[in-house]
Amino acid sequence: MIVETFNPFNNLAISAAVAAIPILLFLLCLTVLRMKGIQAALLNIAVTFSIAIIVFELPLGEAVGSVIEGLIQGIMPIGFIIVMAVWLYKISMKSGKFDVLRGSIAGISQDQRIQLLLIGFCFNAFLEGAAGFGVPIAICAVMLVSLGFKPLKAAMLCLVANGASGAFGAIGIPVGIIDTFSIEGVSSMDVSVMTALTLPIINFTIPFLLIWIIDGFKGIKEVFPAIIVTSATYTVTQAMITVWVGPELADIIPSLLAMGVLALFLQKWQPQHIFLLNEQKIEQEKYSIGSIVKAWSPFYLLTIFIFVWSLPAFKGLFAEGGLLTGSLIKFGIPGSSIDISLNLIGATGTAILLAGLTTIATTKAINLPEGLGLIKKTVVEFWIPIVMISAIIGIAKLMTYGGLTVALGEAVATTGAIFPLLSPILGWIGVFMTGSVVNNNTLFAPIQATAGDILGTNSALLISANTAGGVMAKLVSPQSIVIATAAVGKIGSEAMLTKMALKYSIALLIFVCIWTFILSFFF
Repeated sequence: MIVETFNPFNNLAISAAVAAIPILLFLLCLTVLRMKGIQAALLNIAVTFSIAIIVFELPLGEAVGSVIEGLIQGIMPIGFIIVMAVWLYKISMKSGKFDVLRGSIAGISQDQRIQLLLIGFCFNAFLEGAAGFGVPIAICAVMLVSLGFKPLKAAMLCLVANGASGAFGAIGIPVGIIDTFSIEGVSSMDVSVMTALTLPIINFTIPFLLIWIIDGFKGIKEVFPAIIVTSATYTVTQAMITVWVGPELADIIPSLLAMGVLALFLQKWQPQHIFLLNEQKIEQEKYSIGSIVKAWSPFYLLTIFIFVWSLPAFKGLFAEGGLLTGSLIKFGIPGSSIDISLNLIGATGTAILLAGLTTIATTKAINLPEGLGLIKKTVVEFWIPIVMISAIIGIAKLMTYGGLTVALGEAVATTGAIFPLLSPILGWIGVFMTGSVVNNNTLFAPIQATAGDILGTNSALLISANTAGGVMAKLVSPQSIVIATAAVGKIGSEAMLTKMALKYSIALLIFVCIWTFILSFFF
């Protein structure tokens, strides 16, 4: 906070009500006015800019600097990661590797409950970690339909399954973005650690829930060993990574490992009764071990490079006195007290870039000009979401520096000890309205942190609750629903799909609320 006071009216209720205008207007634009996300974001940044200057008396130079900082951070590192992640996925598609990869997964078992675990859960989580932004729901739903699942049922299953991975989509951006807010005493690693208190319970449960949805308790009983292998491998691995490594690989490694362990397990065990939705087996093309290994290579490389970039020793190269400290680009924004530091070499996006370049260099089916052309295509497809994210970060910066966030935090803290019970609901609302856990944390993480400071509750716990609550809304957010219905050729059935998924979204949210409330007594 740069301004002298967060309470310009000397009345917390009025000051908080004015401070809430940007968020309420943003939600109003997306719902009642049905504006496009980019339009709503740009309108709100103008409104927030005016409120910060006129009402909260943020100096003009600082306000302009806040917007510039949001633009820069929206592009680097966030936009860089988005473009590189989707680019690597496009390389896999263009080179034909993805078709082999997809076929190899579907061919492991004819039992469609097993196929749901492999594709709907494991592969869904992998694509969420590698690309995010609706890619896993669209691709996995189409794959399930091609295997005999009914379109809307396939879409709903993929939405529910996404609840196990949405917190760490697109190389962990929803949690990683916390570092861009400079919240005192809270880092993305702190939030990552706190997610390990809640998400493993949900992650372990979702594979059971998926099987129950398509085949009831009978199905759970018949494929119980496969469910346990999947749930335990994914849950334990993700918990370890979030605690010891960070958010970047928290979807990618667990999903790969769970898929591999389940595939090996199925070499020795198969359910006695082969479950088929339409009683007709679908023949799958057989692939050699060599072709399968090559098909997965872009994502092996992705994992290796990001793991190296996540190592403390590597990060230490850019710390003060480190070997690569000189590579940092540092400058102050003119007319403000805001300083910017860009780490181009150490950025996660650079790790993904190297994975993509290595894939191109080792793949005959695609050359460098084609690969670079895919970067251009990706930028064209994603420049609007990136501008939207930049605008929302700009709004968050204006609210933080202008004292609006503190005013809101002080206001919500008046709910007292009950606030942790309500904390995940803020996240649910944020994602339902914006369709993005990234945007949700951008809007509400600073408010959660401020409330935590006031109440004496661990701020990282509340931000992790904001994240987890937001993930539960991905099951029914309009953006997710539209992507899912379009992917399975059921445009116009959005209301029906929402109704199918809503009860699972609400049930999981209730658990997160109650569990966060319990945890608040210990942290």
